[in-house]
Amino acid sequence: METFLEFIREILKGIVREGTAYIFRKKVLEYKKTTLRRRKLKGGFQDKD
Repeated sequence: METFLEFIREILKGIVREGTAYIFRKKVLEYKKTTLRRRKLKGGFQDKD
């Protein structure tokens, strides 16, 4: 019975560890700040009509 409880405990620890790692990756490592986009400047001579 005791070995069964240890087995269940290890499974739960693994689930919690994987869940925490997933949340950490999503919230911290893959966080990208959105940047404001500027218009591209066209080079060369531009004729205004």
